[in-house]
Amino acid sequence: MGILENLYEFEAKKAKESLNMLLIDRSNEFKELAKGMGIPTTSPSWEQIILKFCLDFNECFHFITTPEGPNDAVEDGHNKIHQCMTLIRQIARGKTSMIEITHLQNVAYTLAEEFKTIYKRLS
Repeated sequence: MGILENLYEFEAKKAKESLNMLLIDRSNEFKELAKGMGIPTTSPSWEQIILKFCLDFNECFHFITTPEGPNDAVEDGHNKIHQCMTLIRQIARGKTSMIEITHLQNVAYTLAEEFKTIYKRLS
């Protein structure tokens, strides 16, 4: 389970079950995001890598959109901004238009939100 054991506030067993349920309906989106980021789908636990990315991206989205502003919201705001920009760069690498980048960002955000919804239902 490796990566799933280190997911913030998520219990590993429920996270694995939630991921499996999410993959039933959203495996194409996982593959699309992996392809867009250059992660081979033949590597072990690639789905977990994508899920971790999606959850990190989702957290960054919420951090950036806070009314107080990213640097005012938390003590390590400056570091968080760099993390967010790194995640955006991972998605943007090699893309030729903002539409491609925005599409993958929306996929990452949606996958994270759906994972959290499934996880809550299992609790």
